[in-house]
Amino acid sequence: MKGQELLKRGLYGVKVEELMEPGHFACAGCGAALAMRIASQVLPNYTRIVIPASCWSIIMGQYPCLSVKLPNVHTPFALAPGFATGMSASIKIKRKKATVLVWAGDGATYDIGFGAVSAAAERNSDMIYVCYDNEAYMNTGAQRSSSTPFGAYTPTTIKGKDEHKKDIISIIADHRASYVASASIAYPEDLKAKILKALSLSGFRFILIFCPCPTGWGFDQSKTVLVARLAVETGIFPLVEVENGALKISYEPSWVDLKEYLSLQGRFSNFTKSEEEELRNFVNSRWDYLRRRAEDAHL
Repeated sequence: MKGQELLKRGLYGVKVEELMEPGHFACAGCGAALAMRIASQVLPNYTRIVIPASCWSIIMGQYPCLSVKLPNVHTPFALAPGFATGMSASIKIKRKKATVLVWAGDGATYDIGFGAVSAAAERNSDMIYVCYDNEAYMNTGAQRSSSTPFGAYTPTTIKGKDEHKKDIISIIADHRASYVASASIAYPEDLKAKILKALSLSGFRFILIFCPCPTGWGFDQSKTVLVARLAVETGIFPLVEVENGALKISYEPSWVDLKEYLSLQGRFSNFTKSEEEELRNFVNSRWDYLRRRAEDAHL
């Protein structure tokens, strides 16, 4: 059943209260906090959350004053997928009803924990793995990760990053994971539908959520959703789904000029025309690849 259909039917009932509490420890305008608030609106009460080292290690808070009213455990950077695998196996042995959700940043997903993520995907371990992607190591000072886009300033790429962002969606999809999707906080209904779709399946399910960071990216805290929306509408961040190897483009952007996205962020303040053109060519090439793959899925 499609995620939108599940959303309309209210598969897990109508929520009478939000699972995310006010007064958490996130920075003002935090995209990662908004991602959790949106996702938690459709998560069942029997969800168990595994959080590797990340901003959310702080945002969650200390027991008993937790930001989310769900059981959770914190792990070192690289251990969340392995821990979640063991938790999922234990739940099955005990015949309990629970959903295991890993909630990780890009550092623990693209880089430090990448091997463990790959192993869990290859085993098709029964979990939903969510990467809230703010494109750098925000909890330790906004250092570059392999999720950081080309040309972006960080404290460890003071002249701008030389490499383009790692294509984590294609990498995980090529592991033949049960379900792979990208989503954005600027499109909450699409995000909730994809969470619900993942909840309706089993095996390794991976959702990448685009989460702008005002502190690390250098924009006003009131513009978080605008920046997230422009990332989609310029084509920088495609919204897609991959199920059983078949890719589907969830949303066709309106193709807003790339400059509108770049100009809002301090991390791109030193962007040259040649760098802008290279990024534009990269985006166009990426979309050519996605369209070819989507067409192949219909053959």
